[in-house]
Amino acid sequence: MIREFGPNDILYITLAIRYTVLLSLIAFAGGSLGGLLIALMRVSENKYYRGFAIAFIRVFQGTPLLMQLFLAYFGLVIMGFQIDPWTAASIALILHAAAFLGEIWRGCIESVPAGQHEAARVVGLGYFSRMWHVVLPQAMRIAIAPTTGFLVQLIKATSLASIIGFTELTRAGQIISNATFQPFMVISLVAVLYFILCWPLSKLASSMENKFNQTTTR
Repeated sequence: MIREFGPNDILYITLAIRYTVLLSLIAFAGGSLGGLLIALMRVSENKYYRGFAIAFIRVFQGTPLLMQLFLAYFGLVIMGFQIDPWTAASIALILHAAAFLGEIWRGCIESVPAGQHEAARVVGLGYFSRMWHVVLPQAMRIAIAPTTGFLVQLIKATSLASIIGFTELTRAGQIISNATFQPFMVISLVAVLYFILCWPLSKLASSMENKFNQTTTR
């Protein structure tokens, strides 16, 4: 039975933001840990670590996130694991974020002047000490803007989790649209809510990038 689009529907869609935000935070937190490891392996002096990191990045950057979500959900079920949409979406998005953040941070690490690496070697610092005390603090400053920009993309990417039944903002909109047969109004509301989530972060990333460019040109 078709019903009118009303305040309760607006509330239902709006409250679904909490799941979008929570999934984004889980994916970003897990992806940050994985991305840091991938970035360090990517610039490692060990060719096997570098090879693994390159293969990981190519696989997860070279395949659609939608396919990764399908594999995480249906693939693990076929393998005998009982998994729910929340867990499957978290796994897929964490791996996706790790690949992209790893490559972003690899570029930031390599942008630190070579003289900093050499100076750390001269004073006798090993690889991990050199990275932790000298290189990473400088790379983190460079990485703030592109990392914030990627977070915006990650928030929007959570919409794909609706395809495996995870009820976040997009899925909530689909449910209400199917019940009311007013897709234009529903999808417009969903788009506005995504804009409210993402626009401040986009402005923040742009502002930080401008500040960094001004600092480096002085």
